[in-house]
Amino acid sequence: MMDWVKRPDDMIERYLMTVMKWVKRDEFASLPAIVPKGPIAIFGLGGGTTARLMLDLWPSLQLEGWEIDEILIDKAREYLGLSDLEKRTVGGGILNVHIGDVLSQSVNASGGYAGIVIDLFSGGKVLPQLQEVKTWLEFNDRLMPNGRLMVNCGGIDEASNVIDGVVHPKNSSIDGTWVQNSTIKALSKAFPGKVGILP
Repeated sequence: MMDWVKRPDDMIERYLMTVMKWVKRDEFASLPAIVPKGPIAIFGLGGGTTARLMLDLWPSLQLEGWEIDEILIDKAREYLGLSDLEKRTVGGGILNVHIGDVLSQSVNASGGYAGIVIDLFSGGKVLPQLQEVKTWLEFNDRLMPNGRLMVNCGGIDEASNVIDGVVHPKNSSIDGTWVQNSTIKALSKAFPGKVGILP
């Protein structure tokens, strides 16, 4: 009898993990290639998808994942294999999970972070603090020299309608939605001439 017939739950889990690795590739996983050697923080760890992708591609990384929602972390450990990332890889990499508010000044690394992934949302919207220049300057102060920030600022914004749980931007062009995005405006003011946008 085939293995999947005996243990369908294991087969489904292996399939979902494979799909997560290959379909869910995201730009965040490229950050280690463009930052100095050192710890990388993930502000808004969620279920750990970004951490999993980074450790798959860069097995020696030291990741510091921050999430404010303890229940989400518990469920990610139970159902999404987050606890596997909290063990050392063969390459020595690991994800250290922290539960707390990354907007607090106490979130820091000795010597700074090589990079910070910022993926902070509430109710499908980017946190309002991310629309303030001050927040970006504070995040920048947490970096080591030549460190970089990589940001997901594509949440639901004022220029979107939500119909049956699906976001429909009113302006879909790069000259529309992105220019109107308050987070990108704040980033551009904090770091003039240094903000790159990936569609």
